[in-house]
Parts: sequence; structure tokens; C-alpha cells
Amino acid sequence: REWAGGRARGYPPRRRVRPARNLHKNRSHLLRGRLYQKGDGALRDALSIFDQMVSFSGKNLTYKDVISNLNVLDYDYYFRMVDYILNKDNNSILLLLNNVVENGFDIQHFIQGLATHLRNLLLGRDQRLVELMEVSGQLKARYVEQAQRCSQYFLLKTLDLANQCDLNFRNSNNKRLHVEICLMKM
Repeated sequence: REWAGGRARGYPPRRRVRPARNLHKNRSHLLRGRLYQKGDGALRDALSIFDQMVSFSGKNLTYKDVISNLNVLDYDYYFRMVDYILNKDNNSILLLLNNVVENGFDIQHFIQGLATHLRNLLLGRDQRLVELMEVSGQLKARYVEQAQRCSQYFLLKTLDLANQCDLNFRNSNNKRLHVEICLMKM
């Protein structure tokens, strides 16, 4: 193909991923991250999901609308869960897990998301590894702040427990109890 104007002739111009115009600026980075996550890293899938979100919600696309329509948990759930685990607050752990279940989220996806969160905290303990996190800059700062309150032993132990919980999830007869025990062991 011949090149014309910086692109191959016959191909449409490249599209840039942009948040909706009326999206509140301090949450747009979270929106892009959630679209990327739901698209499993594929730009085409993320753009398709973005187009669906814009057509569904009209001109005012909010982060809350996106996480509710995509059925993904907000990062705040995981930050709160780690705080409860650090404080050994089993009652709050169980109440937060109950909230997750009542809001219709899959309990196995929650434990997988918690494992990813714990991995990011482990990365956040070393400035050289922070760039390996696949989240926005503002969220990286939040991970670094919470990581400073966690020992490396704690993070490795809880990450291992979350991984074992996920691996044994399918074989469990009482899946919710399986996850609750795992969280309280942490």
C-alpha cells in the first residue's frame, strides 16, 4: 500500500481513546482503566465497550455508571478489604464480602481481584516496580501509600492464601464459606 499523510492509503485514520466530554476529569483515568480491564487489554474491545457505554448513558458518562454497567468492583472495595485485614477486623471483612455478594458480584472474581490488588501492593513496596502496575498514576500513588503499611511477609502470605483460595474454589461445596475462611485467615 502507498503511504499518504502518515498512514497507508485505504485505511481509516487512527482513533484515539478519549473519555466522554462530560466525564468528570478526576475520575476519567479510572474509567479508562476499567474499560482496558474489561476489554482484556484489546483496544478494539475497549473502544467497543466505550461506545456502548456512551450510547447507553447519553452525554454524561460517569465512572459509577461504567462500573455498574460493566459489573466490575470499584478499587475502593479492595483497599477497604486490605485495611480490614490489616486491622484484623473479621466483622468488617464479612460485612464487606456480604456487600459484594448482595450487589451481584461473583465471589470468585472478587478473590481474583483481591489477588491482583495484593500483587500491586507488593509492587508498590519498591519504587522500581511501581511502573509494572497496569493502573493510572493516581491509583499507583494510592497503592504505594497502602503498601507502606504492609510488610512483605504479610503481602506474600495473603497473596498465597488468595491464590490457594482461587485454585480450590471450584472444588468447594460451600464457596462463600471457603472465601470467608480464606479472608479471615489473612
